[in-house]
This record gives sequence, C-alpha cells and structure tokens, in this order.
Amino acid sequence: MKILVLGASGQLGNCLRKVAEENGNQDISFPSEQEGNILDLNLLDLLFIKEKPEFVINCAAYTAVDKAEDDIEICRKVNRDGAENIAKACLLYDATLIHVSTDFVFGGNVPKILSETDPAKPENVYGLTKLEGEAAISNVLEKYFILRTSWLYSEYGNNFVKTMLRLGNEREQLGVIVDQTGSPTYAVDLAQAIFDIIGSGSNAYGIYHYSNEGVTSWFDFAKSIFDLSNTIVKVNPVKTSEYVTRAVRPAYSVMDKNKIKSTFGIQIPYWRESLEACIKKLI
Repeated sequence: MKILVLGASGQLGNCLRKVAEENGNQDISFPSEQEGNILDLNLLDLLFIKEKPEFVINCAAYTAVDKAEDDIEICRKVNRDGAENIAKACLLYDATLIHVSTDFVFGGNVPKILSETDPAKPENVYGLTKLEGEAAISNVLEKYFILRTSWLYSEYGNNFVKTMLRLGNEREQLGVIVDQTGSPTYAVDLAQAIFDIIGSGSNAYGIYHYSNEGVTSWFDFAKSIFDLSNTIVKVNPVKTSEYVTRAVRPAYSVMDKNKIKSTFGIQIPYWRESLEACIKKLI
C-alpha cells in the first residue's frame, strides 16, 4: 500500500521513517514541508496526483502550547484548516487518513481515565484547535482514524526527555511539576501502532486513544529519566500553582486504550520500558 506522511520532518515523522525502514516498507513517501504544505490545497492536489496514496498519515501540527495562546490565528490554520484540507484531498483521491491528535482536547480536571466517548472540553488554544481539526475531518471524511496521544518523546526533535537530559548535565538541581499526571508516549511505539492499523486492513474508522501503559507525574517521569541515564541531579517537586505558564495544562490526563487494543490487537509497552529503550539510543 502506498503511504504518504505529512509533517515528515517532526519527531513522529522521523520515527515513522525509522520504523518503516526497520519493517522493510519501501512504498512510503516523506515529502518536504514545502512540497507537503497542508495550508495549500493546490500543492496538496499536485502531491496526491503524484503519489497516489492509499493511506495518508498527518503528523503536521502547531504544538507550541504556550505560544498558541497569543498566536491563535496561525495555530487554528494549521491544526483545524490544515486538517480539513488533508481530509478534502483524501476524499477526492479516495485515501484513508490517519490523523494524530492530543489528550489536550480534554480538560483534565477530574481524576478519571478518559475514553473516546467522554466529552472533550479543552482548556487551552492548542487543545481547542486540535479538537476543531478532529471535527473538520469527521465532517468531510468517513475513512479516517484519529489517534489521540500524550506526552510524546523520542530521539528526535525537541521533547521533555531530551530537555531533562540536557538540563541534568548542566545543573545541580531542577524543579519539576509534581501535580500533573498522565502517560508518556514513545513516538516509536506510536509509529509502530500506526503501521499496525494500516496493516490490519480494518475499516473500524473513528477516534482512538494511544499512549504507553501506566501513569506517572512529570516529576516521577523526570526522576526515571535521570535514574535510567545515570544522571546525578537533585529533582525538586514543584506545584502547578508555583510554576505559572501561559496555557493551562490538564491536571489529570490518562486515556483508556482498550478500544485500540481490542480492535487491532495492539500490544502497548509500559512507559518506563519504552523510556529505557529511548535513553539507551540517546546516550
């Protein structure tokens, strides 16, 4: 099956490339950001004519969560309008869309494991525009899989794990948020899950949740990063109220993965095991 990856230069795009190479998948295209500009319908049209994809994986997104609060127009163009443009192209050329979304579509104010059918109530612009992107896709297209994920990290791009490793080598002590709870996701695992969905041949379209198994806080996540990398640094727990950010973050953001596991038979690794694998590659 011919697969087209949009947003190929980001960390998930790079992980998809890595997993595709390991799986021996040769029929997959990773166009440049310019060639695969999701805000330009004419360019997308030319790209779809050239590539003739059966599946399109959209990793492109505006993800600067705090900056988005003051950059609403651009954030919405990418996360909502861009998603809608891709859906229109998929409809025109009969391609199935796999679109990556976020746990930030939820408010995260209640300590409850979140299912795909729970009401979405985003607390920040990033989450709102990603939810709008989900709605735009479902309004245009029937053949789609929307994958909500959380706390994404990998060997590529900028992410929490790489930031902690850098700061841990620069400082003697760090303060890390202790009262925000969620599930880290190794982007390599997510990439493999995406290929598993494609390979399943399933038409069970809709919204799915994917993160690594288990639950932790940012504080304990950081502690595990330093333990597994043998980095000596003192980590101090900090409350959200002591570290004010421009955008509100969910206090509790743990998603139920039973739907994706039962539908596609996907085995999801425990977060600390995947973190260990990533850190071994980084160091």
